[in-house]
Amino acid sequence: MKIQGQLQKTLEASRKLNLVDDKQVTQLLLELANAARENSQLILAENKKDLDRMDPEDPKFDRLKLTEERIEGIASDMENVAHLESPVGRILKETTRDNGLKITKISVPFGVIGIIYEARPNVTFDVFALCLKSGNACVLKGGSDAIYSNEAIISVIRKVLTKFNLDENTVTLLPAGREETNEMLRAHGYIDLIIPRGSQGLINFVRENATIPVIETGAGICHTYFDEFGDAEKGREIIFNAKTRRVSVCNALDCLVIHESRLNELNDFAKKLSEEQVVIYADEKAYKQIEPVYPKELLFEATKESFGTEFLSMKMSIKTVGSFEEALNHINTHSSKHSEAIISEDADRIQMFRKMVDASSVYSNTSTAYTDGAQFGLGAEIGISTQKLHARGPMALEELTSYKWIIEGNGQVRPR
Repeated sequence: MKIQGQLQKTLEASRKLNLVDDKQVTQLLLELANAARENSQLILAENKKDLDRMDPEDPKFDRLKLTEERIEGIASDMENVAHLESPVGRILKETTRDNGLKITKISVPFGVIGIIYEARPNVTFDVFALCLKSGNACVLKGGSDAIYSNEAIISVIRKVLTKFNLDENTVTLLPAGREETNEMLRAHGYIDLIIPRGSQGLINFVRENATIPVIETGAGICHTYFDEFGDAEKGREIIFNAKTRRVSVCNALDCLVIHESRLNELNDFAKKLSEEQVVIYADEKAYKQIEPVYPKELLFEATKESFGTEFLSMKMSIKTVGSFEEALNHINTHSSKHSEAIISEDADRIQMFRKMVDASSVYSNTSTAYTDGAQFGLGAEIGISTQKLHARGPMALEELTSYKWIIEGNGQVRPR
């Protein structure tokens, strides 16, 4: 195995973390946040090298781009993580049996977590902070699009680790080659868990080729249903925010589902969306409604491919439905189980939506843009899990632990 030596070092570093005090971890992360700020010019210079190699029209360009403001946000998130309570060593269950055995279930780190991700260098900082706070070492496999950015960030992290007398192999950045990816996905005995972050293609590749456990952080095909009982003013602002706040992220709106009795509201919604030059793929009824008022160069008739698509750009589709049941059917058919929303003033309708929509995060009368670990009060996130095994939704500290049983006795032996 080409990368076996690197993985062995990370495995050994992960075992050392069991003896590191959480107070030291907190101090290290606070120091790292300051180091990110102090080294921002180095990081931005290396990030520019990556940006210069990418087409600015590529949807990944915005994800790749770092700015002073974004580095400050990353540093603030690390500070938030630093101040959170450690998830390690929590007593999950405790009982004393009739024979006197004391049995305790406690949370423990996974050990070594592998992350495969594309053009998002912020993930490098986020993952390290979350893994360290939860007692895990990490093996990172970033895409070639962000290689200069990631190498600069790793150099900053390793300097801080060394300053605190911790093994610099607590974090390992693998080369960007495909061979290393394949080896990583089969690294039995070295990596305990793989988490892919990126396109559906990347996630599918990892799921289909990994022979060690995987937690999917799936694509975000997000819908908002404007119900027949929806408030038009709320709807206009929520839809606009969900679509345009930041289009390249997984919580951005992809499809507006609207009850046909409220089609007259579309003109107002569309006027707001046209301010940001949003391209709309509308079904027949929605197209007919907004055609007279929407810029012709931005309006197209929807096709089958317009639905169930994660656009990651200033594009969205509109689906008209004749009933609440039809809305549910459309969403559940095309959803990636990430984030779905309803805009309605009917409490029963909202409750039914919550029960019937199968997604990690279900919203009522607010924007799907809030699906984010920091926004959920988790400090930061390692990804948004769209599966149901172990973790679902924003994965933060608690989701990066497993558990073990501690059994305390005083000479008891089990009868034959």
